[in-house]
Amino acid sequence: MPRVSAVSADDAGDSRYGDAGRVAAAGLSLAPFRGLRYNPGRVSSLAAVTSPPYDVVDADGRLRLETGDPHNVVRLILPRPEPTAESGYRRAAALLADWQRNGVLTADPAPALYVYEQQAPPEDGGTLQRGLIGALAVSGAQAGVVLPHEEVMPRPVADRVGLMRTTKANLEPILLTYRGDGSAADVIERVAGTEPLLTTTTSDRTTHRLWSVTAPRDLATVTRDLATCRALIADGHHRWAMYLRLQREHRYLAHSPWDRGLVLLVDTARYPLRVRAIHRVLHQLPLPDALAALTRDAWTVSEPLPGQDAALEAQHAAKAAGENAFVLTSGSEFRLVTGPDRTTLEAAVPADRPEEYRRLDATVLHSVLLDRVWNVPDAPEHIGYVHDTDAAVREAAQRGATAVLLQPVAEGVVRRLAERGVTMPRKSTSFGPKPATGLVLRSLLLG
Repeated sequence: MPRVSAVSADDAGDSRYGDAGRVAAAGLSLAPFRGLRYNPGRVSSLAAVTSPPYDVVDADGRLRLETGDPHNVVRLILPRPEPTAESGYRRAAALLADWQRNGVLTADPAPALYVYEQQAPPEDGGTLQRGLIGALAVSGAQAGVVLPHEEVMPRPVADRVGLMRTTKANLEPILLTYRGDGSAADVIERVAGTEPLLTTTTSDRTTHRLWSVTAPRDLATVTRDLATCRALIADGHHRWAMYLRLQREHRYLAHSPWDRGLVLLVDTARYPLRVRAIHRVLHQLPLPDALAALTRDAWTVSEPLPGQDAALEAQHAAKAAGENAFVLTSGSEFRLVTGPDRTTLEAAVPADRPEEYRRLDATVLHSVLLDRVWNVPDAPEHIGYVHDTDAAVREAAQRGATAVLLQPVAEGVVRRLAERGVTMPRKSTSFGPKPATGLVLRSLLLG
């Protein structure tokens, strides 16, 4: 991902700012913590107890993780509500306490930052990513130190708040990107040349390694580098909102562990991230009804296309030509939809928003198609958010629903809007690779 600039057009002449991407005296504060980690001798394997982030685990994957090892972290991040969400949170808290009491999870002896490495297999490009896991101060968010780029939904935020409030733990890091002066990255590279705390390869053939950073000189170097930086939230907007809400709830406490949240910081000068689309599945809208509601004067609808690949190729070509383009599918029939016309767009999207925002596919999808054409409420029973294209198509076929497939947003658009304080519609992007959950947790009871 290209450099995340800390300077907007309005700031260009402000002497408080140095080179782009760095902000004086109001930057990131990343603190060491005593990591809570699985004891390899008490689980079948480290790979068997990890999980993808909670919001990309589908029902089949959840069951597979639960049955693969009884201590898989998915039982903490997606506890079974028995029978309510609140009882699920209590179940997760009880499991967390039980696993610590029985030595399944053990706390590292000293506070540390953690260097985290992900290495994709050669057949998937062999992408290497390294970053720092630590406890980030969240109170600076109001000063623009951490930049969100997507809106959030109240229900998932409330769910994550309930879970963290009950477990008193950060169970998985959120992913942030920044641009430093390279000194923290140099520490990461040097530490990554030593013996790791753990190495494991997950079912997607990605190799994960973790090291601790405890040397005072290294910690001081990281602190100096990050102190003049700000970050873009790449993945974890709902969990960031959770951190902020719980920090406000506990603001009466001095030196509160709630003032920080678990993050993975990646310097994208060294390790650029991928940006992918997140698709929608409209559970209660069959494809014939979706197509029938599209008026000819505002939208162009293709004839049925010969399969998924052909539809995505047509969509890519339409996007390259500057159009808003959506693939609508029932799982067996694929249609390309382009539009809307300028009059329809102007009626639906406020004119005071930047043009890049107004022309986003996600903006058009939510403000025009979902809100005005199809009248689909933004609620879980009506809309599913699916990261994988094939999974979205399968779900549409299984449910008799309509999947809306989107193309990724250019990273530069994400960055420019975030710097202007403009948040994109919820679930507009999927940055990756995402950190595995379960390699290191942060218990607030450990400080």
